[in-house]
Amino acid sequence: MAGAATYGTATFAKNAELADHIVTTPSPAPPRRDPIMITKFDSSYVGSVDLENAGYSGTPINDRRYSNEDLAGVLHKAVAYAKKMDALGYDSFWMAEHHFQPEGTECIPNLLMMALHLTGVTKNLRIGCGFNVVPMWHPLRLAEDYAMADVLSGGRVIFGVARGYHTREVESFGAPLTDQAANREMFEEGVDVVFKAFNEERFSHKGTYYTIPPAVPYRGYTLKDITLVPRPLRRPVECWQPIQSGSERAFDFMAKHGISGVIGGGSAEGGAVERHMTAFQAAYARRGIKLALGERLSLGYQYFIGESREAAMRAAAKYYEENMKMFGELRLVRALSDEQIAAMRDPRLAASTKLPTIEDAVKAGGFLAGTPADIIEALKAVEKRYPGLERVSCGMALGTPLAVALEQLDRFAKEVMPAFKTARAAAAD
Repeated sequence: MAGAATYGTATFAKNAELADHIVTTPSPAPPRRDPIMITKFDSSYVGSVDLENAGYSGTPINDRRYSNEDLAGVLHKAVAYAKKMDALGYDSFWMAEHHFQPEGTECIPNLLMMALHLTGVTKNLRIGCGFNVVPMWHPLRLAEDYAMADVLSGGRVIFGVARGYHTREVESFGAPLTDQAANREMFEEGVDVVFKAFNEERFSHKGTYYTIPPAVPYRGYTLKDITLVPRPLRRPVECWQPIQSGSERAFDFMAKHGISGVIGGGSAEGGAVERHMTAFQAAYARRGIKLALGERLSLGYQYFIGESREAAMRAAAKYYEENMKMFGELRLVRALSDEQIAAMRDPRLAASTKLPTIEDAVKAGGFLAGTPADIIEALKAVEKRYPGLERVSCGMALGTPLAVALEQLDRFAKEVMPAFKTARAAAAD
C-alpha cells in the first residue's frame, strides 16, 4: 500500500462473489463458518533503494539523490522479493505506484507492467496493485491495461485504486490534488468508468471529467457506446483500496463497487482500526450485505523479528524514522506539529525535538517487533478481536536493505506463519 506506510493485501474467491453486488440490488452474503482465522499472509514493497545514513539524524529526505542505475535497481529488488515470497508460500505481494522520486523512496511507476513481469518469474504468488492512482490515468487505459494483465497472468494480478497523496506526482500529470474535493470527484468518476468498462459489454458515460465515447462519426455511424477489448476474464474484478480518512462517503463508494479495504500504517494507532472496520461494515450493511467485523479487509503492519523486542526495535528504528520523515507530512500518519515536521527535515533539530519513536509505534500496535512468539501473540490477539479478518500484510519499513528484508521474510514465513496454518488445520478437524 502507500507507498506509504504499510499497504496490506489481497484476494479471495468469495470476495469476488460479494463483489457481484456492484450497482445492482445486493443480496445477503452466504453464511460463513466461525471462527474465521488469519490464513493469508502478504507483504509489501514500496520500491525504495537501500537507504544509507538512515534515521532522524541521517540524511534529510529532500537531500537524497541517487543515480539512474540505483533507481532502476529498485525493479530488480522487486523481483528478488517476489521470488523469495513465492518460494516461501506467501499469498500476495503488494507494490505501490509512484513517480518522479530521485530520492529513492518510491520508484515503481507502473504496477501493471511490473506485476505482469513478476507473474512470469513466479509460480503461485499473486501480485497486488497497491495502488493504481486513478486521477493520474485515463480510466479506459487503466481498465484496458488491467484486463490484459488479468488475461495474460491467469488471474494472478490484483486490481487496486487510490486517490494519490504526492502533489508532485498527481498535479504533474494534470490532475488535481491540492483541491481535495476535485481530486475525490475525479477519482470517483474514474472508478465508475473503470467498473462500467469491466462489467458492461457496451457502455457510455457522461460526467464532469469524462465523456465516453465522444459523439463522432465512425465508419458510417455516430458513436453512442463503446466496448473494452479485451475485458477481464475474471469478473467481477476483485479490487482493493486504502482506507485512510474513513469518511462515510468513501465507505459507501467502496460498498457500491464491492471494493475491499486495506488498513495500515499510522491508522493502526489511536483506535482508528476499529472505527474504520465498523464504518466499513456499516456501509456494506446499507447495501444489504452482512459482513463479520474485519471481513473483506486487510491489516497492514511493519515488522521486525529479533532475539528480543528491544533488539528488534533497535535494528528497525532508523528505518521506521525514515518512514516518518517521508510520510509524516503527507497525510499518511498521525498528525504532526509544524515543529516536528521541521525537525524531520533538519537533523540539527531532531535531537532537541520530541519525535515519534518506534517504541511509540510498537506500543500502539502499528509496528510488530520482537521474537516470533511476540509477533504470533500480537496477531493472535488481532485475530480474536476481529472475527472476520483473514488477511494481514507484513512488510519492511522504508529503505530496509534488501538482504535484511529477505532474511526477515524468511523468518516470518518459517517462524510465524506456521502457527496460523496449524490452528487452521486443527479447526478443520
